[in-house]
Amino acid sequence: MHLIIDGQDVDKKKLEDLELIYRILDKLPDEIRMTKIMPPYVFKYKGVEPLDWGISGFVLIAESHISIHTFPERGYVNIDIFSCKWFDTEIVISYLKNIFSLKDLTIKTIERGLEYIKNG
Repeated sequence: MHLIIDGQDVDKKKLEDLELIYRILDKLPDEIRMTKIMPPYVFKYKGVEPLDWGISGFVLIAESHISIHTFPERGYVNIDIFSCKWFDTEIVISYLKNIFSLKDLTIKTIERGLEYIKNG
């Protein structure tokens, strides 16, 4: 399963908070019963365009990965959760809506890893 969330009109302070992104990536695997196999890797980057700077973070889970990319000047966040194991997308969406105060968001779910699920 691959959950893709794009959030718009997000509070700039939240999007530029490296520690917040780290905490989300550190806690989210437990929230969806995934197995974190490394600490989150989070860093500030500077884009080619001045408006494209932000925070990017990634945590590797045994089931695949979770990533967050923020664009504070644009009020925008991209979040991807990919897992070869089923997880409750509503828990994730509610958790992230609450943390980022997301009101304007686009959600896409792609079913992937179905053979893994059948054989598991």
